Amino acid sequence: MRRGELTAEALVSTYLARIEDLDQRTGLNAIRVVNAGALESAREFDREFRTTDRLRALHGIPIIVKDNMDTKGLATTAGSWAMRKAQPKNDAYIVARLRVAGAIVLAKSNMAEWAISPLKTVGSMFGVTRNPYDLDRTPGGSSGGTASAIAANFGIIGLGTDTGNSVRGPSAHTGLVGFRPSLGLVGRAGIVPLFLNYDTAGPMCRTVTDAAKVMDVIVGHDPNDPITSHALDLPPRSFTASLDADALKGIRIGAFRTLMEREESDPAIYQLMETALTDLAAAGATIVDFRIPDIWKIQDELWCNTFRHDANVYLSSLGAGAPMADVAEVLKDPVFYSPYIEEWLEEALAIEESPETRTPPCLGVDEDDRREAFRDLVVGHMDELALDMMVYPTWRYPPRKVSDNDTPDGNNSYQIAPHVGFPAISVPMGYTDAGLPVGIQFLGRRFSDSQLLGYAYAYEQRTHHRRAPDFPTSCSAHRDTAPFGHRGGHQVREAR
Repeated sequence: MRRGELTAEALVSTYLARIEDLDQRTGLNAIRVVNAGALESAREFDREFRTTDRLRALHGIPIIVKDNMDTKGLATTAGSWAMRKAQPKNDAYIVARLRVAGAIVLAKSNMAEWAISPLKTVGSMFGVTRNPYDLDRTPGGSSGGTASAIAANFGIIGLGTDTGNSVRGPSAHTGLVGFRPSLGLVGRAGIVPLFLNYDTAGPMCRTVTDAAKVMDVIVGHDPNDPITSHALDLPPRSFTASLDADALKGIRIGAFRTLMEREESDPAIYQLMETALTDLAAAGATIVDFRIPDIWKIQDELWCNTFRHDANVYLSSLGAGAPMADVAEVLKDPVFYSPYIEEWLEEALAIEESPETRTPPCLGVDEDDRREAFRDLVVGHMDELALDMMVYPTWRYPPRKVSDNDTPDGNNSYQIAPHVGFPAISVPMGYTDAGLPVGIQFLGRRFSDSQLLGYAYAYEQRTHHRRAPDFPTSCSAHRDTAPFGHRGGHQVREAR
């Protein structure tokens, strides 16, 4: 842009044309709605640059936003047909910050309905999203639309939300970098929640550098999200300044064997993980094996389903633009939800108590004694072994076929980070023989986000595993992408 070789308008036009050409024709089905105002926003940024000779931090950069984040002027559906007319009055906190930095909302991506499924991206609003590395396979969920869109190069920056998996899991299945920040670092106002006490949002990008540039913009105190008061107490930082190719030298890394055992993993992923440990050691790190044998049982007892309460608080924020007062109304009409989530919805929507009055109470990461005890257990292991971070495969098995509900999934992302509020990042660590992406996950101590990005960058620069998918490809068999209520091609402007 500074050399006059590119304008924001040209960049946005190129991406819009690519989406129009490929998303529906290939059956990828990653984009729910295109922002009709994107080109005009690009022209405004071009005029600003000509006038001021200054570029903003993300000047004219097209972003893909998961469809549970409020974007003024576009409906926020959370993947549900029941929400097709939900009109937010304002941008979500992080969307607003990105716009101020110069980013342009290019489109909103499909998602697993209400962010419920970590395994697939299917919703009554817009059907099935597929994986650009193999259109017979899922990108994972629930931010699978964002993942597939960025992997297929429909935008430069992707935004996802992560309750237990949904930034890191889809990123690993689509060859991306997916970063879940520490709880309290990124504001969540204007995001449709799943379980607010665990939810956060983060970048899904093709490089660690891009993720760091997003973090430089979105971190801060959100006055409508009390947990971000933590951000006021932290020293100013530049995440991009933490990117050091030698960051792994001299650190101690815990190889979390409980989450990578051979008998519980696909052999190809197990071998890739062993190779990754060798690469980390060659970069100057000391690798220490450790286990927490009961972690599966411990973490399973920590989850607390607050969906009805949290979703209703969000709906109340829409005022007159809310399509319903109580999310339980979605069960009144089968067209409002996908069959695969019916049982989950029935159980979740039967819970009428507020989180604080339940037994035991459902509390935040800094108030819940059970979560604090689990955090002490994890930190105790890290302290005992003097670990700077721990590593494990993001998934222990490759992405499933779209129609497969039985093959083991091996999801590791929900085990630690959501419960204790620690940052975690998935980075490409290679491919199976079938060409399916595999991710390694780095987990650090709370608010060590900048250091963790530095470690991930050093690994990325040493290995350079990511390669673009062989996409587009011939896929006429995948034109029927939406068995659950999809109403046709991606919408330009809004739902009918």
